[in-house]
Amino acid sequence: MTEAFLAEEKKQLTKEYKELLKISYRTLSPKDKKLIRSAFDVAVDAHKEQRRKSGEAYIFHPIAVAKIVASEIGLDATSIAAALLHDVVEDTDYTLVDLEQLFGETVARIVDGLTKISKMPYDGDVSLQAENFRKMLLTLNEDIRVIIIKIADRLHNMQTMDSMPEHKQVKIASETLYIYAPMAHRIGLYNIKTELEDLGLKYTEPDVYNDILSKIKESKEEQDAYIRDFSKVIKDSLDSEELEYEIKGRPKSIFSIRRKMLAQNVSFDEVYDKFAVRIIYKSKDAESEKFIAWKIYSIVTDHFRPNPIRLRDWISSPKSTGYEALHITVMGPKGRWVEVQIRSERMNEIAEKGYAAHYKYKNKEKDDGGLENWLNKLQDTLENQDISAVDFVEEFKLNLYAKEIFVFSPKGDLYSLPKGATALDFAFHVHTEVGLHTRGTKVNGKLTPLSHVLKSGDQVEIITSEKSKPSASWLDYATTGRARSKIKSSLKEEKKQLAAEGKVVLARKLKSLKITLDEKTINQLVVYFKVKTSQDLFYRVGAGIIDNKKLKEYAASRSNALVSFFKNKIRKPNVPEDIHKDEITEKYDQLVFGKDQQKLDYKMANCCNPISGDDVFGFLTVNEGIKVHKQNCPNAIQLQSSYSYRIMPAKWIDSSQHEFKTELLITGIDSVGLVNELTKVVSNNLHIDMKSVHFDTDDGTFSGKIIVVVKNKTILNNLVDNIKKINGIDKVTRL
Repeated sequence: MTEAFLAEEKKQLTKEYKELLKISYRTLSPKDKKLIRSAFDVAVDAHKEQRRKSGEAYIFHPIAVAKIVASEIGLDATSIAAALLHDVVEDTDYTLVDLEQLFGETVARIVDGLTKISKMPYDGDVSLQAENFRKMLLTLNEDIRVIIIKIADRLHNMQTMDSMPEHKQVKIASETLYIYAPMAHRIGLYNIKTELEDLGLKYTEPDVYNDILSKIKESKEEQDAYIRDFSKVIKDSLDSEELEYEIKGRPKSIFSIRRKMLAQNVSFDEVYDKFAVRIIYKSKDAESEKFIAWKIYSIVTDHFRPNPIRLRDWISSPKSTGYEALHITVMGPKGRWVEVQIRSERMNEIAEKGYAAHYKYKNKEKDDGGLENWLNKLQDTLENQDISAVDFVEEFKLNLYAKEIFVFSPKGDLYSLPKGATALDFAFHVHTEVGLHTRGTKVNGKLTPLSHVLKSGDQVEIITSEKSKPSASWLDYATTGRARSKIKSSLKEEKKQLAAEGKVVLARKLKSLKITLDEKTINQLVVYFKVKTSQDLFYRVGAGIIDNKKLKEYAASRSNALVSFFKNKIRKPNVPEDIHKDEITEKYDQLVFGKDQQKLDYKMANCCNPISGDDVFGFLTVNEGIKVHKQNCPNAIQLQSSYSYRIMPAKWIDSSQHEFKTELLITGIDSVGLVNELTKVVSNNLHIDMKSVHFDTDDGTFSGKIIVVVKNKTILNNLVDNIKKINGIDKVTRL
């Protein structure tokens, strides 16, 4: 490289440094400037020999990240210094000890966290990447600035990917959409989230991205004219109130337009709300801030007819990300719906810069409550080792993007939940122990099912009992990641306990068949009953799925042809593909239909070839009975829109966890305390849930019906036998 080129580069470097100080979101003290200068000098020295793929000096990357941290996110001088140094330990001879001596423990800790994240591998394996995501989130516990700077680092990488090979662009963009965009959303960095999503789409689906981008550019002139027409109508009224304000048009991001086109199956032209109008006003103090927002709301709705079901008041009840604004949708000029967002300057900064902007406004006495609560809940889920990493990521992202509702406890405490949350979700939201022992729920004073979907303003009371515990059906009622992970953990623990009981029962039953329960016998039984592990075997014995009859059949096969049987039966070690297939079959071995989860005859559709575990639905054909299709089958949309009356909900279940409802008719001689004794027999059985009971007496005799939910026929038969032993019971019949 020529001396002239290097001199020009040095000049550009000086310019970038001055701009970094100038654009900082905060007022920098002389001490802050000294810290940033020192970090800048060390970074320049450390990276002096390095260049990026584009040929540019590497130092421009950490400076760009620091500028994003300083202006776009608004972090402090410590964060700016850490951003300048974020690649120093990973890529150069400097060590963490060096940084701690030069800049102190905080900067060194943040750089250490960033170095650990950078070393996480990514090879396209979703489960590995999900596990890395969980590890990355664990760094939140040390310092949230680690994640924020990492998001800034990712943003700059996405902005400068043009010189990379295509396969790397797709890999990095996919990872960005999977991890970094959702995380930016949750921390409240909406501007950065939007840019990450758009850039992600640019590299994963370039044709789609460029098509939408060109159409947005074509319609920009029309959009600007529309905003001028809209503003003109309300400007005089706003001015007469002597308000200081600014009206801006905010175009919808390319990614969100694409998402809406897919979700609603419409073209670009049919997406009607491609932009929003934002009114940002000045407020002298917190007291007048809310008053002015509602005054502007009143002025806008005086001129344009509002859609009453589209009012969102996030000023009275801010989102858990800290977002505050009034959103209204009104019928604007030319008969078009327009979303109007009303924010103060403070609200606007928090909306654009997330939690970092709170520091400018927050009272030093108070802590950042919303963030603190969110981090605590996140930590709970992170520390739960029973939930798989992939499940964790999917449920975490599901809860990230969910819209919020606000509900009250009986004492009037306000809780925020994702839209679509049920009464059972609320129980786990209050406390894990409350959720695990939920017996029933009341919403607005009325008893409601656990599956009842809550609405904003509901008052929810949870009725608990020490005897209550989760059942597999609870997973159908819970929608939040927290509730689902706790239910799964509880069911797993119950399965462990039942397996321990099953091992004792198995040893006793085998002893009566003159077989010793040792390691060799357990291995033979695992193969014979086609289960995956010894725990699965013990569980099935404990639950009564493997009963006396099946064990006798095993004993007979063992004694008749032991050697030849196991020669044929013992399987070869599974290759990875087989293991995956076994796991799916093991977890989802039965397909059920409808709300009552009925077992019906069916055939798999050839057009999409569903396998166990796929999201599916049933379609009632004219000649071939029920055909099962995948939810994303190419024919799904046409079938569901043209023949909705023939669609049957369907899902895969684990038959060993499946419960079914049955009704028993009981007759006998009436006596004092008989009903009490009967209900005691039912309730004392650990694996039976009594749903209803009804008795009638007639001149010394009685007849009654009880409805119970059981896991299998063996448990039901044991219950019937125990009921028959009660003095006075004549007959027990299953209806």
